[in-house]
Parts: sequence; structure tokens; C-alpha cells
Amino acid sequence: MQYLVWATPAMLVVAAIVSGRLSVAKAAVLGLLASVPVAVFYGATPFGYRDVAFALARGTWIGLTIAPYVFGGLLFWQVAARYGSTVDTRSSLPSNVPDTAPKKRRHLFFASFLIGPFAESATGFGVGMLGTVGMLRNFSIAPRHLMVFGLLSQTMIPWGAMSSGTALAAAYARIPAATLGLYSTVPVALLMPVWLTMFWRTAKGAGFAGSVGDCVREASWIAVGMLLLAAANATIGPETALLAAYGVLIAAYYLLTQRPGKDELTLACRKVLPYILLIAGLALIRLHPGIRGALASLATLSPFADLPPLHLLLHAGIWLIVGALITAVVTRQTNLLGVEVRGAWRTGHQAIITAFLFAMMAEVTTRAGIAGAIASGLMDSLHQNAVLLVPLVSGSFSILANSGTPPNSLFLPSLQALAVQAGLSVAAVAAVQHVSGMSLGFFSPVRMTIAATLSDGKGEERAVYRFLLPYAVASFGIMTVIAFLVVSV
Repeated sequence: MQYLVWATPAMLVVAAIVSGRLSVAKAAVLGLLASVPVAVFYGATPFGYRDVAFALARGTWIGLTIAPYVFGGLLFWQVAARYGSTVDTRSSLPSNVPDTAPKKRRHLFFASFLIGPFAESATGFGVGMLGTVGMLRNFSIAPRHLMVFGLLSQTMIPWGAMSSGTALAAAYARIPAATLGLYSTVPVALLMPVWLTMFWRTAKGAGFAGSVGDCVREASWIAVGMLLLAAANATIGPETALLAAYGVLIAAYYLLTQRPGKDELTLACRKVLPYILLIAGLALIRLHPGIRGALASLATLSPFADLPPLHLLLHAGIWLIVGALITAVVTRQTNLLGVEVRGAWRTGHQAIITAFLFAMMAEVTTRAGIAGAIASGLMDSLHQNAVLLVPLVSGSFSILANSGTPPNSLFLPSLQALAVQAGLSVAAVAAVQHVSGMSLGFFSPVRMTIAATLSDGKGEERAVYRFLLPYAVASFGIMTVIAFLVVSV
């Protein structure tokens, strides 16, 4: 009975989301309101109203460290995109329809696996799908195929929205964000064969079949990208890891496959100049110990010793906001800043509010000892094999919620405690939970609806789901095998 009471807030969140009557943010409000009386009256440890206030303050702090990533990424993307559109009326990247079948095939891969994930990492909120579908709209592709190509932009979602979800999950797991980002590259890489197979089959169905050599080359580009991503996570952290890694990859792919002339290359560099300067600046200060230490010592806020500090001069989200302001000033677009700020807030405020609410809920249950007690119960009944349920439970929840934040906030505190009690790697268990919650959301009905809207595919959703079903089964299977290896090894 005690465990049922402890699980009530999480079950209310699930029920609210499944019902379809409440948004994820409203479901989070419901979960937070339910978690407070459960923690006060039924907590595993004494938990008074002062403890509630302290837990809410901790959750608020976690939210404050995450919010700049979401808002800053959206604002910078909008300002930089407006600047890029003023450089030249022609497209500097290969967005026009290529004239040969091999070029079209390369363009499909470029849009689905490079540009889409880069755009999603810079902003989140399905912008990657918008970029991918926009680049392929003139290919005369059937809507059901175009929907799949758009969805493939979501394959690197743990680094979406400046890795804000990864930073939040790392806070729940009490490990550095760079560690979680590095560990997450392993399951994400192991899922890539699923996404590549999906791409190859869809490309063939759309009339762009490739040779064995084409498939090998595409797989090689993905492998190089994953290696660059792992290195970037280890050196500069997850916030800008994908932007830096894929920025290099996009440039190399563009040069090697498009072979642009001098004028075209100059134009391309001018259009993406804000991104080049921002990523280079962030990489420089993080790779140079002296600069990083000096900036960290100048302005650091750390009210809670065991929670992530806020380095005001190092925070990538703050850099994005400042970068947007500088870009607007240099390009004389300050008169449009108000419009851009309102647009960024309108797009991202639900995600920001949700992050705050779920962080507060997670801190309440953790500080009341509920997360640890649930972990102890799982250890007594299932032992470390409870981790094997993570892909199915978290992946299914992510599909329903179209977000990895709810399953991370509800399950990671208990999984972290379980990993400690079982002697498992906390980072490995957290990576299984995080990638299950993030990447398996690929199959969410919400994303399917967005893809259908962008691709003029309304009414095609059921056919696309039938096509995706084997890949969904394979994805869940791979994540379960990874969980088994984490438990066994």
C-alpha cells in the first residue's frame, strides 16, 4: 500500500497525459501538487513544510540552469536565420533540386542526417523536421516518404535544444552533464543502424535507390559523426557538442560532395558566420584551461553544493542570448528584437515551464526519501533486473508525452538510487534511461502529426506507422539488450 501511495503522483501524470485532456505542462502541475502532500504525510523520511520549500528551491535552481538553453537557442536561431536571409537571395547550401540521381541521393542524406539534427540541436521543438522537409519539398517525394525523412531529423534528440534534456537528466542522476552526454553516445550509436535501414528503404521506395557503395559511404559518415560527437562531449560538454561535431561534418560533406566554387563557398560562410563565431568561441574557452578557469571564477552562482552551478560567462545558453543580441546590433536588426524575443518565448515557454515543474517534483520525491525507498523496493523484488524494464516503460511514456523530460524526472532519481545500491554504473544506467526516454520518442504521435503537417501528409499517418512498426520493435529490442549488458557487465 505504501508503494502505491508513493507512486500516485507519477500515475497521475501518466493518466493525465494518456487522457489527452491535459498538456504535459498541466500534467506536471498535477504531479507536483500531488507529490507535496505525499512527501509530507507519507515520506520515507521526516519531511516538513520547510523541507518542501527547500526542495522547491532546488528544483527552481535546476530549472534556472536549463531555461537559457531553450530560450537562447530559439532566439539565436531566429536572429541568425534572419541575418542569413539578407546575405543573398540565393541558397548557399544545396537546397535547390540537384540535377542527377546520385546528387539527389546525397541531398536526401544531407538533409535527413546532418542538417536536420543540427537544426534540432540548435533549437529543438521540431525545427529539425522543418529544415529537412524544407530542403526536400521540391523533390516531388510522396508525402508518406517525406514524413519519414522529416522524422529522421529527430535521431539525435538527446542533444536537442542545446542538450537541455541531457543537462536536466544529469542533474537528476547527480552526475556531470558531460559524463551523461558521453555515455549516451553509445546507445545512440547502436540505434543508428535502425535509422539508416529506415532511410535506405524509404529512399528506395521514393525512387532514390542507392548502391552498396552509397550505403557504405553513408554509414561511414554516420560513424565519423558519432566519433566526433563523443570527442566533443568529452572536451567541450554536451551543450554545444553536436553543433561543433556536426558543424565540422556538414562543412566536410558540403565541400566533398558539392565541390563549390570560390564565390559559392564565400557566400555559404557568410550566411552561417554567426554559428561559426559562436561555436568557435565556445570551443575555445572550454578547451583552454586558463580562459575557462578565469571566466568561471569571475561569475559563478552555486547555491547548492550538489547541484550544477551556473557559470554566467561560460553558460552556452547565455552565450546564445548574447550572440543573438550582438548579431542583431551588427546587422542593424535591433528593431526586430522584440518580435524575435516574443517568438522565442512563445515557442519555448511550455518546455521551460515543464522543466521547472518536473525538476521541483523530482526534488520533492528525492528529498522525502521516496525515490530511494522505491529503489530499495525494486532491489528487494527484482534486484538490478529492474533496469531491464527501463526501455519499455520510459520509451512508452516518451511516446505518449512526446518528451523525455517526464520519464527522466519520474524515474531517474529512483534509478540513480537503485544503481548505487546494486553497485551498477550510475552513468550507464542513467544513459539507458535518458536515451530510452529521448530517442524512442521518435515514434510519438505528436511528432507524426508535425511531420504530416509539414509534408502535406494528413491521412497518411496510419500507413507510415505500419511502416515504422518493425523499426520501433527493433529500437526497443536494442535498448533492452543494452540494459541487459549494463546489468550483466
